[in-house]
Amino acid sequence: MARRKLIYEGKAKILYEGPEPGTFVQYFKDDATAFNAEKKDVIEGKGVLNNRLSEYFMVGLASVGVPTHFLKRLNMREQLIRQCEIIPLEVIVRNRAAGSICKRLGLEEGATLPRPIIEFCYKDDSLGDPLVAEEHIIAFGWASQQDLDDMVALALRVNDFMSGLMHGVGITLVDFKIEIGRVWDNEFQRLVVADEISPDSCRLWDQKTGQKLDKDVFRRDLGNLADAYTEVARRLGVLPANVSPASKPTLVN
Repeated sequence: MARRKLIYEGKAKILYEGPEPGTFVQYFKDDATAFNAEKKDVIEGKGVLNNRLSEYFMVGLASVGVPTHFLKRLNMREQLIRQCEIIPLEVIVRNRAAGSICKRLGLEEGATLPRPIIEFCYKDDSLGDPLVAEEHIIAFGWASQQDLDDMVALALRVNDFMSGLMHGVGITLVDFKIEIGRVWDNEFQRLVVADEISPDSCRLWDQKTGQKLDKDVFRRDLGNLADAYTEVARRLGVLPANVSPASKPTLVN
């Protein structure tokens, strides 16, 4: 596809003008960042894996009735998505204690939480994406109470689908974050899962060994990030079972 007008460039993806009104082309980069982009590197093949894995998850969600912005994959690094108004919040779903919640609440890493816990962070890199309460969200007009109720329902449905999918291939879904956008049909608003779902946005642990198969590999210098993502793709059937981890993965169409 010929390059079109650049709309936005983030840490891991680029948005271009789509071929039709109301669409974007989303390009997945090989850039890896952590700690609010204080740590950076380029991991060859990462964008290819995340493009294919995000497609796999988005198509799966659509098959169980969860609306998403995904339309189709265009090539190894690009997908066609529906244009939507992104709500400026990260929606985090936690099944086990890991990351910031351990520091905030003194929880042991890996502890099973009494139920899935949903948290919201305000999307602003300059502020470090701070944790916010529902009261902040409504008071500042980022989302209505009805939006919040719908966002929680969407997040829990994503959690049910992703947890079951990962459990079936021997992986524990520790936590994940999603973004949600508004799509307008005339005056009618729908909320859809947007951005991406990939090992960049999830914590994934091997059920038997506890091995990390997500971006914590990069955050904590635990090995090769492409190898970890390749293992996730292989288990899900996105990669052929006989392919060895590689910086340039061979993907199944």
